[in-house]
Amino acid sequence: MRVNAMSPPTARRRALIAGALGALGLVTALATAIPADAAASTLGAAAAQSGRYFGTAIASGKLGDSAYTTIAAREFDMVTAENEMKIDATEPNRGQFNFTAGDRVYNWAVQNGKRVRGHTLAWHNQQPGWMQQLSGSTLRQAMINHINGVMGHYKGKIYAWDVVNEAYADGNSGGRRDSNLQRTGNDWIEVAFRTARAADPAAKLCYNDYNIDNWTWAKTQGVYNMVRDFKARGVPIDCVGLQSHFNSNSPYNSNYRTTIQSFAALGVDVQITELDIQGGSATTYANVVNDCLAVPRCTGISVWGVRDTDSWLGSGASALLFDGNGNKKAAYTAVLNALNGGTTTPTPGGDAGQIRSTASGRCVDVPSAGTADGTAVQLWDCNGQSNQQWAQTSAGELRVYGNKCLDAGGSGNGARIQIYSCWGGDNQKWRVNSDGTIVGVQSGLCLDAVGGGTGNGTGLQLYSCWGGSNQKWTYNPSTT
Repeated sequence: MRVNAMSPPTARRRALIAGALGALGLVTALATAIPADAAASTLGAAAAQSGRYFGTAIASGKLGDSAYTTIAAREFDMVTAENEMKIDATEPNRGQFNFTAGDRVYNWAVQNGKRVRGHTLAWHNQQPGWMQQLSGSTLRQAMINHINGVMGHYKGKIYAWDVVNEAYADGNSGGRRDSNLQRTGNDWIEVAFRTARAADPAAKLCYNDYNIDNWTWAKTQGVYNMVRDFKARGVPIDCVGLQSHFNSNSPYNSNYRTTIQSFAALGVDVQITELDIQGGSATTYANVVNDCLAVPRCTGISVWGVRDTDSWLGSGASALLFDGNGNKKAAYTAVLNALNGGTTTPTPGGDAGQIRSTASGRCVDVPSAGTADGTAVQLWDCNGQSNQQWAQTSAGELRVYGNKCLDAGGSGNGARIQIYSCWGGDNQKWRVNSDGTIVGVQSGLCLDAVGGGTGNGTGLQLYSCWGGSNQKWTYNPSTT
């Protein structure tokens, strides 16, 4: 935060689902057992219906406040330590780590059945005095040692870490912030992520920043370009955190969903990490939730505090979901209704239509109108028959014949595209983007005509998105 301004057979499928539930944790597993038509009564349970989390920031000093802990324990299923895992708290003296406050937050969370996000490992702010006095290679090594020390202590326990926080400058430059860490060399962020991956391979690694919510802003584009570069070069990054502190200087914009979709299309998760909205607009809160629900890789939302009196902005900002007395505000109801009312990607029209290649003008086709699981799809002259009619569901599936899904037979470059009985896996979910690309939710790779082929019988595959016409498609659900 800112302190200043293949498709498995049935048996394998059950195993995969069981493993996924194990990874999400018991609370989420129980929440997802709620019938689809049952409205959940708490934020965490409502979010879990779509496989997401809804969390909050917790301050160790408030864990003795029963009103605070009652709300937090009841409503949220993810916890971020507000300040207790930051650099000054965890390494107050060089080489001497102190996890007392961080462990207090962590222990409260797990004792109450919640997962934990780690915040934050490398940041220009809230550095202890000793670190502020370092520079160059000495500071770089201190950063590496700090990441190893903190992640080593919590290894295997943290869902996701904000590895680097707020490294980009405000304003119109789209460049890096001038900080002591930046002055150690432009590769410092990459080094931090590589160090973090080695320290705890199980944790998701996130870049976190504020004022990267508006897609048109230079800062947003700067971070987007960094993430795109990291993904292209194999630098380990799993997620982007949008802090989403909305106010009059940084208001919610209708292109927020575009921002989420654009980062997700790079093959990373998006997490809304520190949400608060000055004035507490119920409409804006609902818009934020619906934007996240519309993008499968938007995996969760955390508000930055429990009650208005707990907000870093002060109670007068009325920025959170509960007032100072712990009462639910209109914004709370709007968020809960949004979570209960729209759990997956909205249906972009209910009709079936052709998926036509921009390069060839030919359609995605099931050869000989086959229906067998594993039948590879191809390009073929558009003819309007049922084997070329694809309907997108609210879950993001592209279905043919009503019960067969467009299915990725893997998650890497060259994975073939086939039809398979629909079972709900992410390898059967697709984002149909406004730029003409169709991107696999599981892989983040593009639907691609093999070898740039344009002739009848050309196969389809997953491949890294690069903007070629063999990766551009026209999908008109009303077309026959």
